[in-house]
Amino acid sequence: MNVASGNFMVRLAVSGEEIAAAQRLRYQVFYEEGAARADAVAAATGMDCDPFDAICDHLIVVDCAGKALVGTYRLLRQAVAEAHDGFYSAREFDLEPLIDRHRHLSFLELGRSCVLRPYRTKAVIELLWQGIWDYVRQHRLDVMVGCASLEGTDPDDLALPLSFLAAQCGAPEAWRAAALSARHVEMRRLPASAIDARAAMKALPPLVKGYLRLGCHVGEGAVIDRQFNTTDILIVLPVAAINNRYFARYGAPDARPGHLAA
Repeated sequence: MNVASGNFMVRLAVSGEEIAAAQRLRYQVFYEEGAARADAVAAATGMDCDPFDAICDHLIVVDCAGKALVGTYRLLRQAVAEAHDGFYSAREFDLEPLIDRHRHLSFLELGRSCVLRPYRTKAVIELLWQGIWDYVRQHRLDVMVGCASLEGTDPDDLALPLSFLAAQCGAPEAWRAAALSARHVEMRRLPASAIDARAAMKALPPLVKGYLRLGCHVGEGAVIDRQFNTTDILIVLPVAAINNRYFARYGAPDARPGHLAA
């Protein structure tokens, strides 16, 4: 799967060196630009690593002109997760009831998304989504799940966006999954009358807004991640729920993957 647009190409990492480059990129974005707290190993290596890296596919965006890796996403298929230690997001959210309700469907976990600051453009973000969508079609996947993060660990500071997501974007029963009880943080922090939807959308990270535009649901409860200095929510995106207008850009579900739509 190689998809090119302008000077950029999206594809899967094909070597240990490319995965290491993605891990260094993640460290730069999460720890140097962001407020994540590096442990001794991460600080010494300048890499964001965990055991899941070994079993995931790593989607990368390459600047062909500068020959630099500028964006990445980590992809974990259900079949691979179940053959190992499960999904990464299951450390924060109880996914088992959700998966049990949809045993006939195949899940894909999305995670560790980041793009270098100078490249956070519509073109690069759309190319990442094209790569994800082609991967979904190639492997005949039905549901995308994963943690998405809001900066900060004080839920009261995030009362508006959290309350908006719970009130307006909460998953229906069929797609509901909740934060683990030991880590559950209530998202409904404001009464409905105090939620300014426009202000709440403005406060959301671009990644979360992108998921919402595609038609995602949001899980029940948030989780504080102190290592990354974030408050995490669960995104659940059934392929069948994706807004049809996006297929004009990324291709219909049954179209041949590997090419940007005209």
